Amino acid sequence: MFTDIVPMSAIDELLRIAHRYGEIEGIPLSTVSSRVLNDGKKLRALETGSDITVGRLEEALRWFSEHWPADAPWPADIPRPFFEVRA
Repeated sequence: MFTDIVPMSAIDELLRIAHRYGEIEGIPLSTVSSRVLNDGKKLRALETGSDITVGRLEEALRWFSEHWPADAPWPADIPRPFFEVRA
């Protein structure tokens, strides 16, 4: 049985989170990209079909989860990642 629902990819989720974070902080996507990935062009590249390693994706999600503004809700339709504190 097929449905019309297409799940978001992990990259789609990362981009949604990145755009929302930029809106909240009032900064462009290139600045978000620099803060999170140390590469001001990477998030735009992902929007145009580039790829990212699983490890780098997880690090980016960890960064967003740790730096998300306390007074801003996390996007409701994207599960917020919680990671163990590193020793």
